[in-house]
Amino acid sequence: MDSIRAHPGKSPRKGRDFIARHGETVYNLAKRMQGDHPHTPLTRAGFAQADAMGAALRGLLGAKPALTLWVSSAGRALQTLAVICEHIELDWHQARRDDRLVEIGMGEWSGRYYHELGDALSGFLDTEHKLYRHPAPGGEWYDSIAARVSSWLADTDDDPGDRLVIMHGMSSRVLRGVMTGAPLLEQFGSPAAPDLPQGSIAMIEGGVETIVHWGSGKMANAAV
Repeated sequence: MDSIRAHPGKSPRKGRDFIARHGETVYNLAKRMQGDHPHTPLTRAGFAQADAMGAALRGLLGAKPALTLWVSSAGRALQTLAVICEHIELDWHQARRDDRLVEIGMGEWSGRYYHELGDALSGFLDTEHKLYRHPAPGGEWYDSIAARVSSWLADTDDDPGDRLVIMHGMSSRVLRGVMTGAPLLEQFGSPAAPDLPQGSIAMIEGGVETIVHWGSGKMANAAV
């Protein structure tokens, strides 16, 4: 394992959480805003990233590990989970879906091509933190994501043993930040862990994060 980031946190979870970012989608490739858009399928590269995640988890946990499966209700997360589960020999249909794990809402920009938005995208991404400087019109902000993932944690912190959570770039960063006790970023209204490429897996145990698989996909940009 490559320890990319580790610091004490506040999650009372007694097992390990493997938090994975889904693979590349057709919207990512086409440079379209994605956000909480429900059904954007994986590309061939996205399937390859999911394969790599599955192989990494099998190497780490073996076949048929005792894992509770959680997944965002978005199609791309479900596709990623299905491929991973083929490698570790678990039934992805047994996964628990939860809308609180979906990606940041992009409001009026959902599904729009970047070129259609033109100057509205200028300065939209904070290049230091790889987070947005303001919500999209009618979209969600990071404090809202923190509230919903914190609600999910409160409802599921008693899950026994290890679990696998398949979700998204921005929302997983907030979840990881909450679980590791990362400091509040005042300008974003939320904690946030560092950006990871598509197809990455972070492991959090006792509030400490270790990156167990570094994906081959893109880092943060205007696509989510």
